[in-house]
Amino acid sequence: MEVVISIAIGVLAGSGVWLLLRPRTFQVLIGLSLLSYAINLFIFSVGSLSIDKEPIVLPGLPPTLDSYTDPLPQSLVLTAIVIGFATTALFLVVLLALRGLSGGDHVDGREERP
Repeated sequence: MEVVISIAIGVLAGSGVWLLLRPRTFQVLIGLSLLSYAINLFIFSVGSLSIDKEPIVLPGLPPTLDSYTDPLPQSLVLTAIVIGFATTALFLVVLLALRGLSGGDHVDGREERP
């Protein structure tokens, strides 16, 4: 399970960084989204990866990490998803305004000449 999550985080982070280095603003927007997904997945995996375990310590069980999943990373990821959605929406509005004002969607505002 940990290997699959690690590979997914690596692929998302690598793809996000590669798209951040592209010259068009829409590709930068998608790269930021992929990078935020990778970070959210990393923070979520820090809590503990367990299947079919209770998220809260049940009566009669010792309060150890074997029978408990920390809810703090889950709440941090939920907050990060909401903030990331708002930031993406704001960036999309700025991207549309830039396209309307400049007529292009390059990051530096200039088209590449062949």
